[in-house]
Amino acid sequence: MAAAQGAGGGSAGPAGPPASAPGHGSGSAAVAVWEWQDEFGRWRPYRGNVCSYIEQVIQASQQKGRRSGSGLVSSIPLGHADPALAPYVIDIPSLTQFRQDTGTMRAVRRHVFPADSAAGQGIVWEWQNDEGGWSPYEMNVCVFLEQARATNHQRVDLGPLGYNYEVDFVAQVQTNKSTRFRRSVQRRLDAPYPVTTSTTPLHTGVGCSCQQCWPNSGTGPITTRYRHSTNSPNSAAAHQVPGRTASVSSSNVGFVPYNKPALTGARSTPRLNAQNTLVLAQSGSLSAALAASNGVSAQALPVKMSKSSRVSQALAATPTEPESVVKKYLEELKGAPADEDCMICMEKLSSPSGYSDSCHSSSIRPEAVGRLRNCQHSFHMLCMLAMYSNGNKDGSLQCPSCKTIYGEKTGTQPKGKMEISTFPQSLPGHKDCGTIRIVYHISRGIQGPEHPNPGMPYTARGFPRYCYLPDNEKGRKVLELLKVAWKRRLIFTVGTSNTTGESNTVVWNEIHHKTEMDSNLSGHGYPDPNYLDNVLAELAAQGVTEDCLGQ
Repeated sequence: MAAAQGAGGGSAGPAGPPASAPGHGSGSAAVAVWEWQDEFGRWRPYRGNVCSYIEQVIQASQQKGRRSGSGLVSSIPLGHADPALAPYVIDIPSLTQFRQDTGTMRAVRRHVFPADSAAGQGIVWEWQNDEGGWSPYEMNVCVFLEQARATNHQRVDLGPLGYNYEVDFVAQVQTNKSTRFRRSVQRRLDAPYPVTTSTTPLHTGVGCSCQQCWPNSGTGPITTRYRHSTNSPNSAAAHQVPGRTASVSSSNVGFVPYNKPALTGARSTPRLNAQNTLVLAQSGSLSAALAASNGVSAQALPVKMSKSSRVSQALAATPTEPESVVKKYLEELKGAPADEDCMICMEKLSSPSGYSDSCHSSSIRPEAVGRLRNCQHSFHMLCMLAMYSNGNKDGSLQCPSCKTIYGEKTGTQPKGKMEISTFPQSLPGHKDCGTIRIVYHISRGIQGPEHPNPGMPYTARGFPRYCYLPDNEKGRKVLELLKVAWKRRLIFTVGTSNTTGESNTVVWNEIHHKTEMDSNLSGHGYPDPNYLDNVLAELAAQGVTEDCLGQ
């Protein structure tokens, strides 16, 4: 399981946090389960071994704090527990999971369940997703299902937990009560979740303000890092609504250099007859006229795509030597702020960089501190060098604090083709206009030096992928920016699929697409009044704004 977003697919499993669940219990034996919140509001449990690692780190930090008087650990890199989670760090003060290459953040929470529950026995209930893989229910649903099965129920309604599904234990299927769409379910035995020694009351449902439940409130940014305090702040709740994408940003998350990303894939939808087909071919230059599905000739767009598997040749004049890039965007300070931390290594700026043992430079000293020229945030220059050297090395930098991008950010999207067409049918919620259809074509290939495993093959499941926008002013604006994102190789990447667990495969890369025209029960279709604004924000987070148009 990798903490990533599904930007496509059909009707999915339960979406959104439960409306009700059991509350506090007695102080009996218990296990701890950590979960992260996906873009549709679903809480997804980490596996038992990952939760065990998180608990061990926190317990060791608490013991060290009692001896030395220091505060709770600030960040926990999940790659230490599972190599597939190498891009992800849990920031404890803000209760956020942070994906290091894109800056995407997810709320995390910690729940405690009785030791004799499904969690304590290592029992996980899962539903079959669109790609044929298995996705876990959130843990309180697993506990609910296991209790129902243990009491010989043949069928159970998930309505009391806020989901429009019923589960048939005999047929082993989940049924959507509105559409009657059925999915297979399974009961799987995994490693038990870690026993907790916490003496606070058990909590098995929606979070409250007690110390046991403090991770539950971590769904939004906080204004102070609280690095040297064990007191957890009450951050404002910002739960994401199922079917709507949301962009969460924070200036309080530590950034640690890492080795490459992971995300999720999506399925395609049936082809429609189309008009005015346009093609963007990411293979050197635009093809000439290509035949559309209904025989209409394609129009070539005056956009040149990259021949290189690395970055656009338009950036050839941009200095990409790591030291040159760092010095271009950071101004070295004569004196370091006395009480300010470096957000990358979490050490004081008045001390040498925490990466001085692993990152060496002939021109940047370990104690050198620099300030980014526009946003004015300060970091160890050697930490910024380590961060840049572990990324795409495309001549751009992104501030770990405010996510301001310096230069032109590019990604690691494999070669492919972007096809654009229009047709008169309206999308739900946009009855006054037709529809834009985008089709992405990417084939399997060999990973380049910018990918997680250079020289190894990568797969490309579910292509071509079909996506839809309203053919109105804002929809056309999103389309033009998506063309820029495609040109910069930002829409897909090579990583690990969250839905299937397959590694070395083409996955979505943090810019959400609507892959269904209607039936937004899954979160992948319309109506969705916030989608266009949200995807504009996601594009802006990648440095793709209106300023890019016409360049």
